[in-house]
Amino acid sequence: MNRGVLIGASAYVLWGLSPIYWRLVDDVGSLDVVLARTVATTLLLLAFHVAGRTFVRLRSHIEDRRAAAMFVLSAALLAGNWLIFVWAVTNERVIETSLGYFINPLLSVVLGVAVLRERLRVGSMVAVAIAAVGVVILTIDVGSLPWVSLSLAASFAAYGLIRKTSPAGSLDGLTLEMLALVPIALVALALRAAMGDGVAGVSVPARDLWLLGAGVMTAAPLLLFATAARRIELWLVGMLQFIAPTLQFILGAVVWDEPWSGGQVVGFVFIWSALGVFVVDQVRTARAQVMTSSASRSRI
Repeated sequence: MNRGVLIGASAYVLWGLSPIYWRLVDDVGSLDVVLARTVATTLLLLAFHVAGRTFVRLRSHIEDRRAAAMFVLSAALLAGNWLIFVWAVTNERVIETSLGYFINPLLSVVLGVAVLRERLRVGSMVAVAIAAVGVVILTIDVGSLPWVSLSLAASFAAYGLIRKTSPAGSLDGLTLEMLALVPIALVALALRAAMGDGVAGVSVPARDLWLLGAGVMTAAPLLLFATAARRIELWLVGMLQFIAPTLQFILGAVVWDEPWSGGQVVGFVFIWSALGVFVVDQVRTARAQVMTSSASRSRI
């Protein structure tokens, strides 16, 4: 198998199985997890830059005011996404997180059309329409909007849009986002410690090790993803991304036996059908581009 495919699949397997990690310690609140996760990830990424001697490159991005503003916004979106995800996982709503990440690529298509003026193919239009029907069915079944799913999908789609148009690569971009968040995280941890809450100032060795590991759990799949994206075609990356929500759904429905109804089954069938249409459309487009490229080279 292509090495790039294995690397990309590893990233999405880590993302898909990450709820197991966040549920290992159930006495830490979602906010404290995100605060500690921010600090741990920052330390790990700074270690990478020390090893690679790339601080000059980071400074050039910071000095660009427009780029700096973009990373502050993407950092806020990422922090919000983390907070909702960890809260949902620790409150036995993993199935809802999986739905959010099933919807995410389709929402990214909509943002691409609306913001970047990308052309929407017929297959993609059909996929988005089918997914919308699935969300409506889920909303009717639950009796309210599936806010966890939609919030996760919207925040990560918006995050992806900003990162797509940003000048920095994956490692530099994530580092700048963490540098934007870490002062707030440190102040919040200190305030919570002063009030007798939170995790700072109270050492529990097993928990401390788990919180430090949050940095690895955050950075590892992102770095694997960045490596894979440089090695394999974009449509293949798009297909691999469905590994994560599929694993999350299995964890929620099978491993943790979260409740779900017949209406949810119907809604998920529509979502999965939309994804099927989306993937088939991506594969056909990729093949057509390869054939067109081959034909062009043969005429030269």
